[in-house]
Amino acid sequence: MKISRLNRLVAGTLLVATCMTSPVDAEAQGADDRVAEHSRALIMGTTSEYQNAISALRNRGNPDAAAAMIFALRYSQRISIDLQAALEEITGHQASGWFDWMLWQEAHPEIKPHPSYSELKLEIFDRIDPRFRNFAPDAETLSNARIRFEEITWGGVRVDEIPALDKPKMQAAEAASYLLDDDLVFGVEINGDTRAYPLRIMGWHEMLNDVVGGVPVALAYCTLCGAGILFETEVDGRETPFVFGSSGLLYRSNKLMFDRQSNSLWNQFTGEPVIGALADSGIALKIRPIATTTWARWRAANPETQVLALETGFNRDYGSGVVYRDYFASSELMFPARSDQSRLQQKDFVFGIRDVAAAKAWPLGAFQGGAVINDRVGSLEVVVIGDAASRSVRAYERRDQEFSASATADEVIGKDGRWHVGEAELTGPQGQRLPRVPGHLAYWFAWNGYLGAESELYLAND
Repeated sequence: MKISRLNRLVAGTLLVATCMTSPVDAEAQGADDRVAEHSRALIMGTTSEYQNAISALRNRGNPDAAAAMIFALRYSQRISIDLQAALEEITGHQASGWFDWMLWQEAHPEIKPHPSYSELKLEIFDRIDPRFRNFAPDAETLSNARIRFEEITWGGVRVDEIPALDKPKMQAAEAASYLLDDDLVFGVEINGDTRAYPLRIMGWHEMLNDVVGGVPVALAYCTLCGAGILFETEVDGRETPFVFGSSGLLYRSNKLMFDRQSNSLWNQFTGEPVIGALADSGIALKIRPIATTTWARWRAANPETQVLALETGFNRDYGSGVVYRDYFASSELMFPARSDQSRLQQKDFVFGIRDVAAAKAWPLGAFQGGAVINDRVGSLEVVVIGDAASRSVRAYERRDQEFSASATADEVIGKDGRWHVGEAELTGPQGQRLPRVPGHLAYWFAWNGYLGAESELYLAND
């Protein structure tokens, strides 16, 4: 969804709120106990109340009002240069528009919002979709939040408006005549059960709950951050596997999914609950290996694969290259998120591993023309095998082996001969087996911004 269209949707959704405000007493401007009223008037006040609120917050001079003022830049019907000037005065920073101010806010976690900010934001979210209250019924629910509430934004859709696919219909490869050879798929293999989930379908749904090889899993696809991640949804100590949906909320241009059992919000990138009943649970979903590759390459390597059928139960245009066409073709982000672009551009793809007590990423460009890279992540020695053209990258433990490329994509060469590249493992000429290491693709801004831990970056001169 383009920003201009999104802003029109925001304005239309909140128009009814403009006549439902509490009065602002001009004589009480600057009083700390009136900050809630002033902040609310920025979004839902009359013209005079709006102007009085700007003056009051500006004269008060405390940057704790910045979060509410930035919020108003997106949701108020009366955006003025006065609000912008007031923000600049209380923060000492110059920026232009909601997007840039959100980047400033992300960079300044030391500035805590006024206590009234959470209730104001919950009220506005409630007007957009009352179901948002299921995730945070009140400000007290946010007391154990693991991400900053001021960085959560509305993505322009309501709860489940991007509908998850739950145990969808699968079909044999030969029946999938709708797929083109160069269509990208998410390829999964667990216990001999091989599945392909085309991105041209998953882009419309972004969440899939399935059972593969007897293992309950969720495929969480964040189109905005270019990452499809496969999580195990069975967790020790819980009676049933988690089932996930899309909340319609975002954090740093990353979708927040929610589980249908507790209505907790989860960070799609880390597989951890961040707001709600499970925020203090310590749960982190196990990541399973997944491959992004072309349908032709996946089918050639896995002829017995099952593939997602077009009959999903939803009316969408599943045509090749349709969903998010403009976003994928652009170098810009749709929603604000900071990124270090000194080494890579924000939407350059990387392949990352981070489930082994360390993290490392390899730029997709390092696999131009096909490449085999012997490397390590922390103390774990790995071999990373990829091809940039088909966006295919897989990693395996290598132990005492050194590998090089062969003439075919399904083999690599070790010191004792040819090894077969499989979905679960590398298989050596004497039957040796080296297990697959979970990893996935993502845009650089996402990998660099969501982990919460330092990651190494492989560069060509390494």
